[in-house]
Amino acid sequence: MAVSIAKCLTADVYLLIVSILLCPIYAEIVAGSSTGEDTPHRRFEYKYSFKGPHLSQSDGSVPFWVHTGNAIPSSDQIRITPSLRSQKGSVWTKNTINFQHWEAEITFRVSGRGRMGADGLAMWFTTGQGLTGPVYGAADQWNGVGIFFDSFDNDGKKNNPAVVIVGNNGNLVYDHQNDGTTQSLGTCLRDFRNKPYPVRAKITYYKKTLTIMINNGFTPDKEDYEFCARVENMVIPAEGFFGISAATGGLADDHDVLSFLVFRLTEPGQQLPPVEQEIPKEEQDKYQEEFMNFQQELDKKKEEFQKEHPDVQGEPVDDLYESVNDREIRQVFEGQNRIHLEIKQLNRQLAMILDEQRRYVSVLTDEVSKRGAQTQSGQAPSQDIDTIITTQREVLNSLNDMRNSLSASLKQVDSAQHVQQAAGGALSSYETIQHFNDIKEHLHVVKRNVEHIIQKNPGPSEKVKCPEMPPLPSCLSTTHFVVFVVIQSILFFGYIMYRSQQEAAAKKFF
Repeated sequence: MAVSIAKCLTADVYLLIVSILLCPIYAEIVAGSSTGEDTPHRRFEYKYSFKGPHLSQSDGSVPFWVHTGNAIPSSDQIRITPSLRSQKGSVWTKNTINFQHWEAEITFRVSGRGRMGADGLAMWFTTGQGLTGPVYGAADQWNGVGIFFDSFDNDGKKNNPAVVIVGNNGNLVYDHQNDGTTQSLGTCLRDFRNKPYPVRAKITYYKKTLTIMINNGFTPDKEDYEFCARVENMVIPAEGFFGISAATGGLADDHDVLSFLVFRLTEPGQQLPPVEQEIPKEEQDKYQEEFMNFQQELDKKKEEFQKEHPDVQGEPVDDLYESVNDREIRQVFEGQNRIHLEIKQLNRQLAMILDEQRRYVSVLTDEVSKRGAQTQSGQAPSQDIDTIITTQREVLNSLNDMRNSLSASLKQVDSAQHVQQAAGGALSSYETIQHFNDIKEHLHVVKRNVEHIIQKNPGPSEKVKCPEMPPLPSCLSTTHFVVFVVIQSILFFGYIMYRSQQEAAAKKFF
């Protein structure tokens, strides 16, 4: 029992100390690996992307994109096809993409009432805009690559829903009957229909290698990707258009795209591409006019608010709300205070365990002295008692080390809190908050283990009580049984005679 206590507590405290001391080192390692030689530079390209809110403009158009067919843009998503039969829709970039390496992140939702859906969703990179056609709502015989999220099993092999990569040089006709399996360059089975969270796909084309990562939509974690497929030595056109299309057949699903983000990838060591030229004068005037209209509407609303609320007139409205930096600083301070309290409570728990172990050692020492007095002169105490005493002493040493470690951790938290109070918002970063959250999680684990050990560890004065024997049932003698039967028989015959007399008396009146 003592050995298990020592091992458990020592392992938990070592885990806590390692997490406290090595978390900054791990952050530096991650930062160093992120800037390694093989990691390309990513630059967001807004002219080839869209994302809500305010995705569509007042006239229903999407900036830098064109939509056709049954596609319906809204403020937070683009519904490529509604859940109606025989629908086709697509969205395509207006400008061509002329960079060599790229990465696209698409967030979509496919939902429907039936157990199976149709037909599916497709993401394209082609030399021309396939505005409409028979392949998931886009044109056939394309020149480029298509990533298909196929939800209908045309060949009846029960291998859908699936993600299929199909390349084309402009001459091949898509094999609908076999779900493109005869032309597939890579595939994986993933059920992307009716998920609690939007499904995410990351398509990366870097150094002639196309890689697809899928987030299955079971968790809200946006970075929970898993490998789907990879195609090496793949050559696609140097220039092309990005597009998203979908189609329905006899069955129907809602195909919604929430965001489509494109990043330009540049090999490490190469010169970054120059920033694009300034916005044309016409677009600048248009944006300036929209900004002025928005500013006038905002001023009108402020005046109306001041008229409706004369009590707050003249007071700055911005002071009534918490800024982003203030909120981050408050969250960091609250997290540090919680960690401080948890460490203090854990320190008290360890002090209780230390006192308990000391009492164990004193009791065992008294027991050894008593047995030594009873034994003959020159006879050594039993080996079991020596083992127990040694183990208890090791537990005491381990607990002392743990207490010292926790005191050092408490001092580190206090010093970090003073540093952050002096530095203000300079340290209110996401890494700091995540670091203290990890420490808090390890403290909770240690706390639960300590409480579990205290509950399972009885005191030295407590004795194990055996369950009491149940009372034996009383035996029934033959005499008692005969007397009981005779009394019951007399009562029975008496009742029969009473009933017969009552019936005879009742017959006199008839």
